Amino acid sequence: MSKDEERQGVCDKEGNSNIHRKNGTSRGLMQIEIPSECGGSGLVNGSGTFIPRDGDSSRPNDVDNSYLPSLDDEVAVRILARVPRSQFQNLRLVNRRYNSLIMSSELYNMRENIGITDPKVLLLASGELRWWCYEPYTGSHRELPILPSDICFSSSDKETLCVGNHLLVSGKEIEDPAIWRYELESDRWFHGPRMINPRFLFASANCGNVACVAGGISLGAGLSILNTAEKYDPKTKSWEPLPRMNRRRKLCSGFCMDRKFYVIGGQNENGDNLACGECYDFTRNAWELIPGMAEDFSSGSSQSPPLVAVVNNELYSLEASSNQLKVYLKNSNTWKELGKVPVRADIRKGWGVAFKSLGDELLIIGCVEETKTGQGMTKRPQANPE
Repeated sequence: MSKDEERQGVCDKEGNSNIHRKNGTSRGLMQIEIPSECGGSGLVNGSGTFIPRDGDSSRPNDVDNSYLPSLDDEVAVRILARVPRSQFQNLRLVNRRYNSLIMSSELYNMRENIGITDPKVLLLASGELRWWCYEPYTGSHRELPILPSDICFSSSDKETLCVGNHLLVSGKEIEDPAIWRYELESDRWFHGPRMINPRFLFASANCGNVACVAGGISLGAGLSILNTAEKYDPKTKSWEPLPRMNRRRKLCSGFCMDRKFYVIGGQNENGDNLACGECYDFTRNAWELIPGMAEDFSSGSSQSPPLVAVVNNELYSLEASSNQLKVYLKNSNTWKELGKVPVRADIRKGWGVAFKSLGDELLIIGCVEETKTGQGMTKRPQANPE
């Protein structure tokens, strides 16, 4: 609602405006006479802010304190939780209570409890300052607020992971390693919290209620290869340590499957390619080594971390050297080819390609063969095609 609309939005029962300037009113203030049954009166200053009289805490558009008339709040919240999330910003404009509801996590928690999924793609294009939020099922997109980091963070390499309604962006500021956190419900960026062991070129995965990271190169003195791991809880906005992996590894990838956190591929402290994977069991609080899990992965200098994603609890890989899509066969610890994808992962050895799960589909963003320009595509894979 614009300031002009806010000034002109108070009417009597017949629809006549009751906004007028009253003698004795300070310059820059406008007296608003509102019928007593609608909540009293107050002033509007030059910037359009409503200032109620002493003892009058209501606003004209906050007269009815219920979310939906004749319904209690619990029922109303269950109904409002079914509104497409792309419309939440519009709901904020209804009144103060709606704004507070959207800014809290109540609607998001309700959506999770009743099983509503609403995947989004958060994307930062090379050379741009603003992130974009794209909703593939509605086709809508919007810009996020500019990340308020220093020039070092904004211009250097960054790594990201999502969990809950948080996007974590890890990088290096002028003085120290840093993480910036975007919260969807408030549509704002926040600084921190830093990892216990700041790192880059690490494995990460969304594991339901927490996000996990492991391995990578230390951002501390010495740039050592790590086998440490930790998890981030979006509810407490804090990191907790996990047990150490069996292998030190960098340039590795992570994913969540069978309710376990997996780390696959990468290189050890000697620069040797690792064909093994390992998984962390949250119940046992322990890591298990999986020999040969990445045996078929391409290797070489300047190779990107493995391109892997999990859809419907099945693991898929995009082979960067051949653009071949593969599915992992758990029982035999082998990979099965499904065919080539139209996105060119081989042009930059896997770098610059997004290979992610999106609901029950795979999302691939990269250069297409025909035009060699950036494109995004989705595919609903079949783990066992005829």
